Amino acid sequence: MNAYNELMGKNIEIEISGGNFHTGTLVDSGLDILVLYVGRSQRFLYIPVVHIQRVKEAEQDQNSIVYEPPSEKPIEPDSLSISFRGILTNARGRFVEVYVTGNKSIHGYLTSIMNNHFVFYSPVFKTVFISMDHVKWLIPYPDHSSPYSINNQTLPAAPASIPLARSFEDQCKKLENQLVVIDGGDSSEKIGLLQKVSNNQLTLITAERDIVYRNLEHVKTIHFA
Repeated sequence: MNAYNELMGKNIEIEISGGNFHTGTLVDSGLDILVLYVGRSQRFLYIPVVHIQRVKEAEQDQNSIVYEPPSEKPIEPDSLSISFRGILTNARGRFVEVYVTGNKSIHGYLTSIMNNHFVFYSPVFKTVFISMDHVKWLIPYPDHSSPYSINNQTLPAAPASIPLARSFEDQCKKLENQLVVIDGGDSSEKIGLLQKVSNNQLTLITAERDIVYRNLEHVKTIHFA
């Protein structure tokens, strides 16, 4: 039982960190995740509770279109209680959209779930390591559809083998002495040579040869340049 159960089946408005708002029908909730059905776009949003700032019942006027959620959700839990990790595990191999930061989502599919991060294959960025702590929401693609309308047969069933680590910090250590892109490269100071990872801190050398020290707690994604 959690506080959001009282809103089950109702039209609600959710405010998420970063000034993001979503309105839809609450179709499931757990201790650390909510599932929202947005009828207008016919999409399910899986939203970690940790990033939810505010939830309230949304006002509806008489002319509002009422969207009935489908009886089945695209990603179902293995047990009666839904959880963020459980949803990530069951989403493995399925095409999803992951929103982490800024105004950009990453499209692709999950390949491995680790302790505090997961491995994601994107047709654009290839293998990306994503911190679980920074995922704002996840949207599954409808069945038989894929990002950019790519033919599934052109995507690798098993992306290039990269040594995996249980923790996000140890995973970043495996990228030392490689050119990397942090958080999608939204700043020139997030692209460069990863010189060292130690004590929860990354040392990056930029194209201008500046040395930038970055707190790993605030690193959302990292991938090879």
